[in-house]
Amino acid sequence: MDIKILVATHKSYWMPDDEMYIPIQVGSAVSDKELGFVRDDSGDNISGKNKNYCELTGLYWAWKNLEADYLGLVHYRRHFVLKRKSDKQSSVLSKDELTGLLKKYDVILPRKRQYYIETTYNHYVHAHHKEDLDITLDIIKERYPDYVNAFNDVMSKTGGHRFNMFIMKKELFDDYCEWIFSILFELEKRLDISEYSVNDARVFGFVSERLLDVWINANNIQYKEIPYIFMEKQNWIKKGSSFLKRKFQHG
Repeated sequence: MDIKILVATHKSYWMPDDEMYIPIQVGSAVSDKELGFVRDDSGDNISGKNKNYCELTGLYWAWKNLEADYLGLVHYRRHFVLKRKSDKQSSVLSKDELTGLLKKYDVILPRKRQYYIETTYNHYVHAHHKEDLDITLDIIKERYPDYVNAFNDVMSKTGGHRFNMFIMKKELFDDYCEWIFSILFELEKRLDISEYSVNDARVFGFVSERLLDVWINANNIQYKEIPYIFMEKQNWIKKGSSFLKRKFQHG
């Protein structure tokens, strides 16, 4: 079983030594760093859009330049795991573990992230710009009307699969990339981000996180959720405070 999982990074960092992982330097075209990893600015690529597309420049590169039975995307700080261990690095999903899962499932996703007190739509609007999702819906209505109900359903839920992390059978991977990039490229044409902050300018990466479940649900894709691990310490008090502040500032 030929499996290739990209590990998106923009800096030097620990990488899994399992053969299925391919560290990829995203945004290579707009960086003066040479990390010694595969670069996303070769072949057919959108590397120059990294400041707005985030890890999706790596996803696009894989779509256009890699062949495998299964393709996936993770991050240098976030990895899939099956069993958590005291040594985080040894917890990272191995090819042997994944092969067993892929005999039963065509798609692997991270466990859903739950917001509990607000919907996916409200959470996005409180953190970013509502136009991002509203214009996205307009595009879906025009180009993929069969997906409108799934979009509205996903936006009304209080949780979802985030981080643009997944592993898919190649045929599904290709279908998803064709769908997501057709929407994002059109959104890029229609959305004025000239006054956006540096963070909000990462809009196409943020929007795609919310669209994965739309594609999954509209196509009735059967998937397996597994845990993920964050490789660095997180300040949960700070993250929780920021979440609540955004919630109550915007109502």
